[in-house]
Amino acid sequence: MSNRHLSRSIVMQTLFEWDFNHSKDDTAEGILERNAHEFAPGMEDLSFTKLLLKNVLKKRKAIDSIIEKAAPEWPVEKIALIDRNVLRIGLYELLFADKGEVPPKVAINEAIELAKSFSGETSGKFINGVLGAVYRELGEPGKDEGMKRKTRQETDPSKFPIEKLGGAVVFSKKDGTVYLALVHDIFGRWTLSKGKLEESDKDVREATVREIKEELGVDIVIKEGLGTNEYIASDPERGKIRKRVAYFLAETPYQELKLGTSGGLDDARWFTLEEIGDLKMYDDILPIVTKGITLLAEKYN
Repeated sequence: MSNRHLSRSIVMQTLFEWDFNHSKDDTAEGILERNAHEFAPGMEDLSFTKLLLKNVLKKRKAIDSIIEKAAPEWPVEKIALIDRNVLRIGLYELLFADKGEVPPKVAINEAIELAKSFSGETSGKFINGVLGAVYRELGEPGKDEGMKRKTRQETDPSKFPIEKLGGAVVFSKKDGTVYLALVHDIFGRWTLSKGKLEESDKDVREATVREIKEELGVDIVIKEGLGTNEYIASDPERGKIRKRVAYFLAETPYQELKLGTSGGLDDARWFTLEEIGDLKMYDDILPIVTKGITLLAEKYN
């Protein structure tokens, strides 16, 4: 076993004990030193091990939010103790560690091996699903380095199941100024509010009003449709899915936005039209926003 893999194992055991006992963060290093003495008596240099533990705890809040986004049907507190702490290690190394020291594929593979060693085969698949979802959100850096060619069925989007959502370019007017409501996700981008439609939803507009209310805390009046946008996402259990979002232009009185509890978002804010161009947004969202702004200028200004 390599020293780094052994270090990750010790960090995982430490986090497991720390989490199980609801310990304070400042007790974690003492737990680590005891575990290192017991399970790795020949390891003299604990600098990597201690730094990894310290950084995972430091980024824990952000990491847990990412888990909620990547596995929305699995609240962090419901994930098995071993699995959630393996995820914390894997996500820290995937998102925040030096890519030169820990390439993305290494971070993912190491986490999978930890899950298989300490939890089981099923956990390995779950860990792979969550980390894979985040990896694809990042644009799959280094994906061509030694990757095997996938079969057509694995890469053909027409084979993926469809999940329907409703979203909106939400606008408001205050003192003669037009504002748009956007949400900020844990990947650092501003985007449009949206929510998953249920199979029982017969009216997409009514369902979208409900979802925007849940995410932004405002009641909207839909003005007209803006079209649909489709993108590929990954679910830890179902694999790749096609998310098809029906977008609308919608108005609401100017008021404080109250971000809901849906995973993956950390802010909601009003922006003037002039501010929109300076924001970091997803490329496939920009045409929807542009169309909404154009309609605002032509018909609702």
